[in-house]
Amino acid sequence: MAPIISLLIILTLSILITRIATVALVVTGLSREAARFQARSAYTGVGFTTDESEKVVNHPVRRKILLVLMLLGNAGIITTISSLILTFINLGSSESFALRIGLLIAGIAVLWAVGTSHWIDAHLSRVINWALQRYTKLEIQDIVSLLNLSGEYRVTEHPVRANGWLADKSLGELRLREEGILVLGITRANGTYVGAPKGATKILPNDNLVLYGRSSALEELDRRLKGRVGDRAHDAACFEQRQVLEEEREDDPAEHAQA
Repeated sequence: MAPIISLLIILTLSILITRIATVALVVTGLSREAARFQARSAYTGVGFTTDESEKVVNHPVRRKILLVLMLLGNAGIITTISSLILTFINLGSSESFALRIGLLIAGIAVLWAVGTSHWIDAHLSRVINWALQRYTKLEIQDIVSLLNLSGEYRVTEHPVRANGWLADKSLGELRLREEGILVLGITRANGTYVGAPKGATKILPNDNLVLYGRSSALEELDRRLKGRVGDRAHDAACFEQRQVLEEEREDDPAEHAQA
């Protein structure tokens, strides 16, 4: 029984470690999808050969994050294999074997449900993001000194999916400014770069956008899909941005002085 409990604890820690690393990589400017893939690749040691790998290894902060992941991953995989072996040696009877198999499957099923829950992911990401900003200096990146980023605002890359809400629409139709999100540039699939795009500029599948805005708004946009659900999410984001602007005006001494 103890090896099974140890194995489930190790798997839980592995999920938590990759979640923390994903959020940390997002803080450095990677899109959430790319950050998740790079974190899992580094932790499992399978390697990563995508275009994003160059952006990771050439960035000092991202490189440190992945180095820690590789070290933890090596220890975690070895421990997992050891616990798995201990689980099935000296079984003693077929009933004991069936019981251990059942407990192991049930435990993994629970972890899978928790690991794939969007609700848990969203809330856990907020907690991790707060902790990273509170207790680390990961926000210090190449672009911070130029843009004077602070608080919840950051610059990130956003790959456009074919089924994403952004695809096949112009910037004027998207009205991202009303969500508090600015499109600083677009890298087309053929490598062409569009700087400071205008309202008539169309967003195409496989484009890579450079976005500026609040981290929570950028993360929600990264998950948004086409259709009415995506349109409703846009309306909700616009409403939330108006509230943020009202709060910022209330806290701005210059606004009070003019009043």
